[in-house]
Amino acid sequence: MNRNVLLIEDDTEICALLELHLRDLGIDLDVANQGDRGLERALKNDYQLVILDVMLPALDGLEVCKILREKKKKLPILMLTARSEELDKVLGLELGADDYITKPFSIRELLARVKTILRRIKAYEESNESDGPEEFKTGDLAVNVAKRRVLLKNKNIELTAKEFELLKLFISNPGRAFSREKLLNMVWGYQFSGYEHTVNSHINRLRAKIEDDPSNPRYIKTVWGVGYKFMDEDDVGQ
Repeated sequence: MNRNVLLIEDDTEICALLELHLRDLGIDLDVANQGDRGLERALKNDYQLVILDVMLPALDGLEVCKILREKKKKLPILMLTARSEELDKVLGLELGADDYITKPFSIRELLARVKTILRRIKAYEESNESDGPEEFKTGDLAVNVAKRRVLLKNKNIELTAKEFELLKLFISNPGRAFSREKLLNMVWGYQFSGYEHTVNSHINRLRAKIEDDPSNPRYIKTVWGVGYKFMDEDDVGQ
């Protein structure tokens, strides 16, 4: 089955290059050259992924990302940023982008990222078809994996796709410490040094949604010198 991907990019050479390679993968690529037009298409149509440039005419990519994350929380967003614009990377992740790749980028790396995201979507769809409900409950937090539903004190919490994947991994492995590199491999599906911002930003945003006091987290704890872990029995009362 073909997958639908939206590319919001005003560089015609990049558009042509990605269109050629993505169509070879059986991906139906829709292209918008302005931020406002891309946002309109993303909100109107169903896409499995949005590839979003930061620097866009009419409406910049960061604003597009912000609005998309408010309107379509589970839609994966891969941002394209200039190598020198570290602030754009951080802001994009804080606004809810699932990942970023810097320009100039390797087409092989970008295709690998796209394939990884689409593969994880397919795996989730297949697991929904074959598996029964799977639920986890810790304290005031409840996670229904099959329905991708998170409740905190019986109130629904909206998570992005990557935030949910992180929480599912943590809550199903209480007490196990994960390094940032391990989380990159298990949740994002690749291993590249220098992408710790991706993990850190998603952890921060997840904590902001499920913790009463994100600066003193109850559920997702920092393991100094290692990474992060989800609370277990030894953490109760700490």
